[in-house]
Amino acid sequence: MTDRRRVGLLFGGRSVEHEVSVDSARSVAAAMRDSRLECVPIGATGDGRWLSPELSRDYLDGDAARVEPSPEQDDGARIVIDPGGGRLLVLGREAQCRPLELDVVFPLIHGWSGEDGRVQGALELAGIPYVGAGVCASALAMDKALARQLTDHQGLPSVRWMAFDAWSYRRAPDAAHRRVTVELKLPVFVKPANGGSSVGISRVDSEADLPAAMRKAFELDGKVLVEQGLDAREIECAVLGNEQPEASVLGEIIPSREFYDYEAKYGDATSELKIPADLEPEVTRAIRAHALSAFGCLSLTGLARVDFLVDRSSGQVHLNEVNSLPGFTSISMFPKLWEATGLPFPSLVERLVDLALQRRGVEQPHRRVRSRS
Repeated sequence: MTDRRRVGLLFGGRSVEHEVSVDSARSVAAAMRDSRLECVPIGATGDGRWLSPELSRDYLDGDAARVEPSPEQDDGARIVIDPGGGRLLVLGREAQCRPLELDVVFPLIHGWSGEDGRVQGALELAGIPYVGAGVCASALAMDKALARQLTDHQGLPSVRWMAFDAWSYRRAPDAAHRRVTVELKLPVFVKPANGGSSVGISRVDSEADLPAAMRKAFELDGKVLVEQGLDAREIECAVLGNEQPEASVLGEIIPSREFYDYEAKYGDATSELKIPADLEPEVTRAIRAHALSAFGCLSLTGLARVDFLVDRSSGQVHLNEVNSLPGFTSISMFPKLWEATGLPFPSLVERLVDLALQRRGVEQPHRRVRSRS
């Protein structure tokens, strides 16, 4: 069909969430088959190279967990941006070049380099519309410490927390450990400030385990967040829209492990997603309102999944974190929540593309101001 929109589906990448990204892309590509969208796959290797659509389709249609072509498979073509050209370029061997015309890009590179503003900045330079938040909003949402500062300032409820950077921590690790144990009560959760899919997160129940948890988190990021642990229910809300975002029904995660870590999310089929969450109507209304407030506070557009903790004893609601590029795998909460709200997966993908083009139409390009002589 000639009227189908060409969507560059960007997946893989350099972060520890590479495999999740590949799985998300396969689900989105399958949804596009039942829509008015044409999927143009762009796989990114573990070292960050963007491969040709032809080679990328092999990964999208196959079952490989990672985008890593062997020398025999590699066609030598690479994708590069054309600043201001409104397109990408495919560079082949011997300096051959051909344009890759796209209506929009759907970035599905989770984590570092994909949802932290880097990819968004490249697409802005190229002049190509893309799904999701802009450069600044992506960077803010990705950094849990910065995002928490903003949402706390907005008055949104959260657990007690503190952040450490690698330089100050390495100068005085014992002082950092004392601060955690004095100002917070064990258990605490230690996590990389910039990360996703619960990679690198540790629950710390004893002071002796704190140094190892800090080292584990610092292996993945230069900033670490330490949060007060709670006996809480994990509730999630999906948000969709631009200037007038909407909140989905709520879902509850019942993890198979002590907490919803990477293995519980993707490796253990016994974790349960309960949709809709069984909550009192006033709690449901409060969480949905908080989700929309957090979305606006971080200047997000397109989509987000907003995660909450509900204290089992007090019933108090706490904002946990905001994910500006949630997973789209077959078990991911974001598409499941919208399906339960009445928006099937193929329609959800179409809606996200529409929102990307709508945002591009509203935002005016920067104009060069001629200097006065």
